[in-house]
Formats: sequence, C-alpha cells, structure tokens
Amino acid sequence: MISNKRSQQKSTDVRSSPEASSPEKKLRPSEPYPIPSNNPASQYTLLEKLGTGSFGTVYKATHNETKQIVAVKQIGNTLNLNLSPVWSNVISPPPVADLEDSDDDISEIQQEIANLAQCDSEYVTRYYGSFVVDYKLWIIMEFLEGGSCLDLLKAGVFSEAQIAIICRELLLGLDYLHSEGTIHRDIKAANVLLSASGKVKLADFGVAAQLTTTLRHTFVGTPFWMAPEVIRQAGYDAKADIWSLGITAIEMAKGEPPLAEYHPMRVLFLIPKAKPPVLEGNFTPTFKEFASLCLTKDPSEVSYLFNRELRCT
Repeated sequence: MISNKRSQQKSTDVRSSPEASSPEKKLRPSEPYPIPSNNPASQYTLLEKLGTGSFGTVYKATHNETKQIVAVKQIGNTLNLNLSPVWSNVISPPPVADLEDSDDDISEIQQEIANLAQCDSEYVTRYYGSFVVDYKLWIIMEFLEGGSCLDLLKAGVFSEAQIAIICRELLLGLDYLHSEGTIHRDIKAANVLLSASGKVKLADFGVAAQLTTTLRHTFVGTPFWMAPEVIRQAGYDAKADIWSLGITAIEMAKGEPPLAEYHPMRVLFLIPKAKPPVLEGNFTPTFKEFASLCLTKDPSEVSYLFNRELRCT
C-alpha cells in the first residue's frame, strides 16, 4: 500500500545532472521535467481541462520554473489495471484497481514512462516524466496546440493530399519507435496530434510496451483499429502498427473506421474472419494500394510495404 508520504515523494526524473545531486546547487531546468521533491505537483499550474478518457483526465498546464506549456494526464484514484484481455476494451465501466493498493503496478507504469521519455524524435510526442501525489499518477507530456486528427474530423474528412502527408509523418514516427523496440499498439486519429505549425506527432503511449521478446502475447488496443493477429493473441510484432495505420488512413478519408456500425464485441469476431477492409470511393489508385498493402492479413508481407514506403519519403 502506498502511504500518503510515499505517494508525495515517488517521482521519476528522466534526466540526471551533477547540479541535481549537489545539495548546494539548485537544478534550473531548461525543459519542464519534474524534479523529485516532497510535492512535485507544485512545480506545475493546471490551466484548463482538455478532456477525459478511460485512462484519466488531461489538462493544459504551465511548468512554473520554465514557464513552458505542457500536457498533464492525471490517473487516479482508480486505474484500469490487470483487466481481462477482451473485456477491458468493451465493458463500461471496466473493473478498476485503487492506486492506493497498486504499488507494483504504479512502479511498472512509471518505469515504462521513464523508458518512453528517452524517445527523441520530431515525429513522436515527448514524455517528460511522472510522479504520484495523493494516489494520483501525474504524467507530464508535450503539449500540442493543434489538437488531434479526430478533433479535425469534426469539421469534415481530410483530403487525400493531407492524408498522404500525415501517413508519411506517421511512418517516420513508427520507423523510429520500432527501431527503439517499442510497439505503439493504439494508432488511430485520436492519437495523432498536430502542433500549431502543423507538425504531425504520434501520441498516447498508454498501451505501448517495450519489446522484451520478439513477439508479444498481450491483448491491447482499440477494437476497430486492431490487427487480426492482435485479436487472435497469436503473438505479434511491430507490423501490427502498420495495419492500424491503414485503418487510420481510411478513418481520415471516410470520417470513421471500417465496421464502425458494429458493436465493439462483434468487431472482435469480424476482423480475424472477414476479408481485409477496402478503401472505396473517389480516391487515386496509389492511395487505394497503400491502404490495401497496410491491411494485409499476413504480417510477413508487411515488411515489403514498410521498407518501400520509407524509401519513397
């Protein structure tokens, strides 16, 4: 059980510094990393609530020392942990566990965040660190003013030219993540963010995991965007992200993913058995081929697409 005192002190700082270890010098960060202290939350001022999801609430905030704007995701007092593989995606509300009684789980999550904070790519949203205060996990992330592609879909679908640019940036982001041994596992329009200048970044690694073996055997992600091998739990690797990218491309072109008219539980049965989705409509043969190659049920054939598309960027 996390004591209140421990919950106030438990934090992860993603960078070490000689100044930070010296009692005579105060670390003056140039970036909004959390510094271990009795109350790390006091280093940030929450400005406004941006949204609420199944894994927490996101706020726009200021890092008081640097005056930089950041995004703060707060998780707690309850957190969706150790859920049954299928039901965690379709039951609402799902079973929950108190952070107060989940010391080991929180340590694992914070370690994953510390690992993700090492990611350094212009195509990936930055993580700065995390800490626990009063049984709430605070995750400090880069703030992107442009919102998500899902937000932009509310005004209408994207043009094919816009989708091509976004997919190119996403492929570069995936190339980086996969080279670092990380599978995103939840690519969709809601997790593609844009800066004020239009820079595209992959976001929300709440379900990403470091690859400790060649294949993973866990069921994580959002049903409509899931690759067949993920649903079958037959073991999968980074190629599962390419399938999700193809679904996301169709989502941006059509306004919703394939099978959106079905209940998520039914989708879990349809994706492994049905033929891959096809992009239909007034689109170029190139775009249709791209979607078709992404949505290949045999993962062994996906490497060809991934390598070819990166060479063309």
